[in-house]
Amino acid sequence: MADTDYQVNSPLAVKRWSDKLMKESLKKCLFTKWMGTTSNSIIHIKTELNKGAGDRVTFGIRQQLAGAGVQGDNTLEGNEEALVTYTQNLFIDQLRHATRSNGEMSEQRVTFNLREENYDALSDWWADRWESWIINQLTGNTLQADIRYTGLQATVAPDAYHNVVANTTAIVEASLSDTTVCRFSLALIDRARERAKLAVNTFRPVSVDGKELFVAVIHPYGVTALRQGIASSQWSDIQLAAIAARDESDNPIYSGALGIYNQTVLFDSTRIPFVTGAADSTGGAVRNLFLGAQAACVAWGQKNSKSTMSWSEKAFDYDNKLGVKAGCIGGAVKTRFNGSDFGVMVMSSFEKQG
Repeated sequence: MADTDYQVNSPLAVKRWSDKLMKESLKKCLFTKWMGTTSNSIIHIKTELNKGAGDRVTFGIRQQLAGAGVQGDNTLEGNEEALVTYTQNLFIDQLRHATRSNGEMSEQRVTFNLREENYDALSDWWADRWESWIINQLTGNTLQADIRYTGLQATVAPDAYHNVVANTTAIVEASLSDTTVCRFSLALIDRARERAKLAVNTFRPVSVDGKELFVAVIHPYGVTALRQGIASSQWSDIQLAAIAARDESDNPIYSGALGIYNQTVLFDSTRIPFVTGAADSTGGAVRNLFLGAQAACVAWGQKNSKSTMSWSEKAFDYDNKLGVKAGCIGGAVKTRFNGSDFGVMVMSSFEKQG
């Protein structure tokens, strides 16, 4: 009787694991639900490098015309207005990680499947890395200088207009302190949405089943401050709005939402960074996010995409040890034109444990 078996480095096995790894990794990432290839996506996937060579995508924006125009028979020639455009680069590079067994005797001592464990470990690692890339870019977390954690390009701090500070008397994040007025509140969302609508490059909400919505991502400490700082009836209204939205739609943007307030779907994330102080009882300033369409962009190289990445297995020491590598050519960047953030507002507040 002949058994069908796929050995280490079988082409079919490699293809299966490369597809499965990326899908599982992105499934665990909060921002995956907001990725898409259209301008209606919060995380805009740039596909140019999927089809050809290159290490960057250059994309741009055209500003609205501001001239008054010419009235009546007054001369138009010589009074034309020049188009104003700005561009941004998104660089991609290769990032890889690998595991290796200690040998067949070590494998003999455990009951789990080594390939499965390698897959799970690398899947978790890539999910963590993708979310770190996007969070660090969107928050402008310049404290993280290692570009392996920031989308393979440097982060840029938010400009003054796109940074709303909880205490209206505070000028900078460093002036935030352990006081009630510096904690996260619904008023901070109101102010962020107001600025977003009045920005030079007005934020565009994303369309979800006919509804125009923004997204807020808040540190869990901020969620606690929000719940404790408003009337319980308001929080109940927010929760009911989220339940109603989920009941009406299968759209993944609602999955895991805390609620909806002022045209904004609320989520929490432990990855929202502290930019001053520490995440303990002493507390510090954190950068919560208010997001519109095209807040960030991601891209992959020719052999990678949202559904696949590189996976290879290699035997060492006369096939005694199994090594597994998972890699990706890609990158992520916050959208920014002419020194101004685009589609992302940072909401800074002072938060701490307890």
